[in-house]
Amino acid sequence: MKVFLLVIVVLLLIGLIVAWRRGAVAREQRHLDDARADAQRWYERLGGQVMNLHGDDPAARQALSDAGERYNASGSQLQQAKTVKQFELARESALEGLTYVRAARTAMGIDPGPELPPLASARGVGQLTLERDVNVQGQHYRAGPQPGPDTPYYYPGGRVQGRPVPSGWYSTPVWKTALGAGAGALGGLLIFDALFSPGFGDSGYGDGYQDGVQDASGDFGDSGSDLSGGDGGGNDFASGDFGGGDFGGGDFGGGDF
Repeated sequence: MKVFLLVIVVLLLIGLIVAWRRGAVAREQRHLDDARADAQRWYERLGGQVMNLHGDDPAARQALSDAGERYNASGSQLQQAKTVKQFELARESALEGLTYVRAARTAMGIDPGPELPPLASARGVGQLTLERDVNVQGQHYRAGPQPGPDTPYYYPGGRVQGRPVPSGWYSTPVWKTALGAGAGALGGLLIFDALFSPGFGDSGYGDGYQDGVQDASGDFGDSGSDLSGGDGGGNDFASGDFGGGDFGGGDFGGGDF
C-alpha cells in the first residue's frame, strides 16, 4: 500500500512538473509572438511612410534618407530575429525610423502625426529648444530645434561615446564623426563639449539632459581642460550662446503613428 501511494505521489509530481513546463513554454512562445507582431507593426507603418513621402527640402530629403536606412535595418533584423530581445531591437529601429519620418514631415511643413513611444536609446537626453552656434578647431557648427538651410541633419537623441546628445537639428552629423576613430573621434567629442558643456547646465538645461549627464558620470570630466584654450576656449563660450533653457526634458510620448 505504501509503495502504491508513493508511486501515485511521484506520478502527480511528474504531472505537475510537465504541466508547469508546458505552461512556461507556452508563455514564452506568446511573449515571442507578441514581440514579433509589435515589431512587424511598427516596421510596416514605417514602410508605408517611407514609400509615400517625398520632399524637395534638403532637410526633409536627409531625414527621409535616414528613415529609409532604418527601414532596411529593421527589416533585416526582423528576418534574423529568433528571440524577444532581437525583435525588440527590430522594433527600436523601426521606431527610430518613424522619428525621422516625423522630422521630415516637420521640414515639409505638414503635420508630423501622433507622438511615438519613447526610444530606449534617447531616454534622458532631452531635446534642443534654442539654437546653438559655436566654433571648434576652426570649424563652425550650429544646432537647434527646427530644420533650416544651416541645420539639415536631424538626430533623434541618444548617447555617443557615453555622452547624452539631445534630439534636434544639426549643421553636420557630428554623432557619426564621434563614432569614428583617431582624430575624427576626438574632433567629434570636442564639438559635443562645445555644444553641450555641462558647465552651463545650471543656466537652464532640461531635466532630461541633466539626468543624462549624471548617467554619463565622469565622461565629461575632461571637458574643462579640453576647452580651456584654442578654438574651443576663450570667449567662444563666455557669451550668451549657452543661455538658459536650451534643452527641454521631454521624451516622445505614447500613441501610434
